[in-house]
Amino acid sequence: MDDLKKLIREIPDYPKPGILFYDLTTLLKDKKGFHTLVDRLCEHYMGKHVDVVAGIEARGFIFGPALAYRLGAGFVPMRKPKKLPWKTTSVTYQLEYGSDQLEIHQDAVHKGQHVLVCDDLLATGGTAEAAVNLVRKLNADVAGAAFAVELSFLNGRSKLPGVDVFSMIKYDK
Repeated sequence: MDDLKKLIREIPDYPKPGILFYDLTTLLKDKKGFHTLVDRLCEHYMGKHVDVVAGIEARGFIFGPALAYRLGAGFVPMRKPKKLPWKTTSVTYQLEYGSDQLEIHQDAVHKGQHVLVCDDLLATGGTAEAAVNLVRKLNADVAGAAFAVELSFLNGRSKLPGVDVFSMIKYDK
């Protein structure tokens, strides 16, 4: 995946000192890079049962619909509080610097459906864990968790036991 890694801009000290930000917008604007990324993510899930792809706000809204389209699945958004217009189910989760909340429409997924959770980046795993918990709270099955990038040195995967976690590009430090 070095070909795709070269398309990601690294920005030091953003959003605060000591953080290295991986800017995927430079990969997204490259038509070959974006197509390759989506194609390879889809290859992992082809032939597996996926009814719905749930994209986590906000960058999961970029990759999720593309995956859903290619996999013949539906797409649903998981959003921050008070962004969805109908009845929602929510989970609260801890971040390094406080807590946050994720919501989904109560009728977005149903018991027995296979849901693929999707986001741009897996770091510490808190948001992904919350998304998986939200799917399970609605009695749906988690088909997997797909990410464009994984910061494996932060061990976010450990918060997703028993989940098929797949990421295209990994940073080991």
